[in-house]
Amino acid sequence: MNNKILDLYKKCRLCPRRCSVNRASGDTGFCGAGAETVIASYMSHRFEEPAISGTKGSGAIFFSYCTGRCRYCQNFNYSRGLHGQGVSIEKLASIMLELQKIRCHNINLVSPTHYTPSIIAAIEIARKRPLSIPILYNSSGYETPETIDLLEGYIDIYMPDLKYSNDILAKKHCGFTKYSKYNIAALKRMHRQVGDLVIDKNGIAQKGLLIRHLILPGQIENTKRALELIAENLGTNVHISLMSQYSPTSIVRSDHDLGRRISVVEYQTAQTYLIKMGFLNGWTQGFFRR
Repeated sequence: MNNKILDLYKKCRLCPRRCSVNRASGDTGFCGAGAETVIASYMSHRFEEPAISGTKGSGAIFFSYCTGRCRYCQNFNYSRGLHGQGVSIEKLASIMLELQKIRCHNINLVSPTHYTPSIIAAIEIARKRPLSIPILYNSSGYETPETIDLLEGYIDIYMPDLKYSNDILAKKHCGFTKYSKYNIAALKRMHRQVGDLVIDKNGIAQKGLLIRHLILPGQIENTKRALELIAENLGTNVHISLMSQYSPTSIVRSDHDLGRRISVVEYQTAQTYLIKMGFLNGWTQGFFRR
């Protein structure tokens, strides 16, 4: 096991906040996580994109705590560290193998950034046993180049968000600073490592990049610019998941901006722009009415 990589917890700079706290000694930074990996849940998850969930499900591991503070977070108890159990690196590796044993198509690491050293160490253990299904990195896209570089050779599929093209909006709704700068740089690095999404004859993703974008109510211009940024920096062959599933949680239900679902017109406008930009690969969702 690569013990040296765990030293990164001693001066944590894993995300763009670069808090530099010693998590190994019990200090915590913005995300609130210590050095022990905390898992909120793990399961065969059947509600990802078709090439990710397939017929047997995606082996999702939901990590507690988060580098963001999205006001509309659907997994609030997880992201704020209100729910979860500490596990050793050996146990994390065993969970990966357990998900493989129940025939999940991949290991889906959900909000993993702040536990990157432990994840790398666990993958090294699991692959010797052997773990053979693809490893998927499912994140907000708020990443440092250095952390993405650490993951090269360990991650087969990257599934980041491109949440915002507008840094003011990113700060207001999720507490991200300089989101666009870090997000685009991370997506380009991910793409260099794994390329465009490769789907096998059974319709299951094996390697590559899949970018998610969630349309927010009243923010179609943000969506349009997000699609433009992808086209400008990664081309139009990249796979995109354009999501209509935004649903206000109780925390933001009375909020002027976030307190409603998107409209039919907003989603149709986003879909039309996706086609206009020349994107042909990926998925859109059926529209979810109230």
